[in-house]
Amino acid sequence: MDIFSIILTIAGLCLFETITSIDNAIINADVLSTMSQKARRWFLIWGLLFAVFVIRGGLPWLIVWAGVPSLGPIGAFSAAFSSDPVMAAAITQSAPVLLIGGGTFLIFLFFHWLFLEEKEFGIRGERYIASKGVWFFAVISILLTAIVGLAVGKNPLMAFGAVIGSTAFFIVNGFRQNAEEKERTMISGNLSDVSKIFYLEIIDATFSIDGVMGAFAFTMAVPLIIIGNGIGALIVREITVRNVDSIRKYRFLKNGAMYSILCLGTIMILDSFGFGIPAFVSPVVTFGIVGYFLFRSIHRAPPASTA
Repeated sequence: MDIFSIILTIAGLCLFETITSIDNAIINADVLSTMSQKARRWFLIWGLLFAVFVIRGGLPWLIVWAGVPSLGPIGAFSAAFSSDPVMAAAITQSAPVLLIGGGTFLIFLFFHWLFLEEKEFGIRGERYIASKGVWFFAVISILLTAIVGLAVGKNPLMAFGAVIGSTAFFIVNGFRQNAEEKERTMISGNLSDVSKIFYLEIIDATFSIDGVMGAFAFTMAVPLIIIGNGIGALIVREITVRNVDSIRKYRFLKNGAMYSILCLGTIMILDSFGFGIPAFVSPVVTFGIVGYFLFRSIHRAPPASTA
C-alpha cells in the first residue's frame, strides 16, 4: 500500500469513526454536565485512553481471533500487528467470513435506523419508510435469508459469519437501548459519579462497535484501523468538551453516517463474495456521502442570532 492510499484510508477511517460517534458525544456531554469537575476530568483523560487503546485497539484483535480461531489469542494478536506473510495469508483466507459478518451487522444497523429510529428526514422517501416501521423485521429477515442462501453455496462458514453478524446486531442494539434508558436515569437521578463513568464507558463501547465493524470495509490492516479510529475518538472527545451544541445544528450528519454505513456494509458483503472492490472506494464514498449531508445541513441550518 503506497503512502497516498495509507493517508486516504486513515482519513476515511477517522471521518467514519467521528460521524458514527456523534450521538455518543452528545450523550457524553449531557451526562458530564451532571458530574463533578474531578469526575469529568477523570473520564476525559482515562476514559479516552480506555476508548482508544482498549476498545478500539482490542475489538479488531477480537474480530480477527473470532475469524481465525485456529490462531488462538496470541496468534491473532501477532497476525493483527505482524507483516509475516503466513499470518497475512491466514487473515486473507478468513476475510470473507469477517467481511460478510460485519457487512450484515452494518446493513441491519442502517435498516433499524431507517424504519424505527427518530430522525431528521434528509431525502425523499425516508418519512414514508419510517411510517412502515412494522416491516423492519420482515425486511431484515428476508435480507438475512438471501445472504445466507447465497453464502452457503460459496462457503458454509460465510453463511455462519452472516448469522453471527445478525446476532451481534441484536445484542449490541439491546445494550444500546438499555444504555439510552440509563442515560435518562443518570441525568435526572442521583447516581454517583463512579456509576455514571461506568455507564459512559459501556455506552462508548457499544457505539465504537459500529466504527470498528465498518473499518474492515476500508482495510484489513489492524494498525491502520487503530490509528484512524483512535484519531476519530480524539475528535469525538474534543466535540464532547467544546463543540457539542454547534454539532447539533448540523441536523443531517446522522443521515450521512447511516447512509455511509449502508454503503460500507454493501461493499463488505460484495468483497466477501469476491467482487474485489478497490480500496479507495470506501473512503471516497464516505467523504462523498458525508459531504453531501453536511452541505444540506449547512444549507438548512437556522440563521445565527444577530443579538
